[in-house]
Amino acid sequence: MMAESSTNSWVDTIRAFKHPRVITMLFFGISAGLPLLLIFSSLSLWLREAGVDKSAVTYFSWAALGYSFKFIWAPLVDKLPIPFLTQQFGRRRAWLLVSQVMIVISICLMALTNPTENALTAMAWAAVLLGFSSATQDVVLDAYRIESAEAKLQALMSSSYIAGYRIGMLIAGAGALFIASYLGSTMEHYSYSAWKYSYLIMAMMMLVGILTTLIIDEPAQKVEDDPTIEKHYLGFVMVFIAAVTGFVFTFSYSSNLADSIKESATVLLSNPFLASFIVEFFRLIFALLIAAVIAKMVVLTGIVQQEMVEATYIEPIKDFFLRYGWSLAWLLLALIGLYRISDIVLGVISNVFYQDLGFTKPEIASVVKSFGLFMTILGGFLGGLLAVRFGVMRILFLGALLSALTNLLFMMLAQAGHDMTMLYIVISADNLSAGLASAAFIAFLSSLTNVSFTAVQYAIFSSLMTLWPKILGGYSGTMVETVGYQNFFLITAIMGLPVLLLIIWAAKRFKLNDVTIK
Repeated sequence: MMAESSTNSWVDTIRAFKHPRVITMLFFGISAGLPLLLIFSSLSLWLREAGVDKSAVTYFSWAALGYSFKFIWAPLVDKLPIPFLTQQFGRRRAWLLVSQVMIVISICLMALTNPTENALTAMAWAAVLLGFSSATQDVVLDAYRIESAEAKLQALMSSSYIAGYRIGMLIAGAGALFIASYLGSTMEHYSYSAWKYSYLIMAMMMLVGILTTLIIDEPAQKVEDDPTIEKHYLGFVMVFIAAVTGFVFTFSYSSNLADSIKESATVLLSNPFLASFIVEFFRLIFALLIAAVIAKMVVLTGIVQQEMVEATYIEPIKDFFLRYGWSLAWLLLALIGLYRISDIVLGVISNVFYQDLGFTKPEIASVVKSFGLFMTILGGFLGGLLAVRFGVMRILFLGALLSALTNLLFMMLAQAGHDMTMLYIVISADNLSAGLASAAFIAFLSSLTNVSFTAVQYAIFSSLMTLWPKILGGYSGTMVETVGYQNFFLITAIMGLPVLLLIIWAAKRFKLNDVTIK
């Protein structure tokens, strides 16, 4: 691998954490991490206490699809100005402020909706709005981080952002549950007012992000605005709305047909899990194709210029391939798409694994959630420090190697059974390596972007990062039923080996910007 200089002292590296941009990303991380669990675990517990069927509760996880498909509207966020706000605050800060205010509104709407009063539809729409707004904030924050500081600070800013993100998740997870419990809501005695005030307090916590947005300066690196963008602003938004509407209606109204096909596929394949996976995958692809066709038809009407659409959606992709060449670009995309496969596929079924070993929910909460959070934060800061000292590509390799090796520890835990000491060891190693790998990987992704297309390119990278691992992770339960836990953990560790080869290959062909502290 390429050598990267590390001539500066550790003291200088640690002092760099006091840089204003690094501290800013800590607060922005809190703002980004807070909404996530208000859609997932906290909302699920609220709905269960309200007496909502488990089958209905699981549908609410679709509200966070915006995180996986944020690259679709990332070009709008990257290119389009917001009337008045962009002139007052700048492009990035204007979009940050709008997305954060929408997050607050979404959380308040959820707080003011009582699921026991047949208001699940209203709750679902509020949750979808929260997922969309939060994903939009992520797009802008990624662009802001990359544009606001030079390459040598990216690793430290990434680790600071990860730490803040985890703190935000802790606030929205353990914090929201504690408040609701303190105010008197339990499984036996549900209290809507307790959950309402819990979510309203969570909405107030978003002031951390809003105040940070108002205090900071707009990044100095700005992209020149295309005058045609403002002229065709409404037309461009209409294209996006038409495409999203087509996707939603297609996906919704294909539900009955999909159920019928699943029944036939189950008989044919003799495997309901595989049949459901295949049908839902092609159902998603079909809905995306319909959305693309609708968008193309709207563009052909002349509402928005074809050149503008190409500049917004096609040029960022074309730029990536032109800068790195066809073969290297595909190599980098393969590395991005597979880097997290080992830990994400395992993580999908990890909680079920702990329960099958006999660990109680309090034990899982105290070790996996609280202690695990601390180890992830520690790993994030360690990853940032090591990346600055020894280079991003080396720590990228180390993170991938440790992620694969720590999966082997789960095999030992499976043999040990209900062993708290072993659980602490496994969670320490797994979360520490995950935090370290994430910090290096975010810095790596940041280095791949062109400042002219920051938001779009990074959104594509971050979406690709989880797309295939999540698809495969959905099949992890069937894999465990087929081969057992120990063989499954061995398979996930082996999945990490090709990633190591990709990093070595990429490091020989790809010259990463120097990230050491000067």
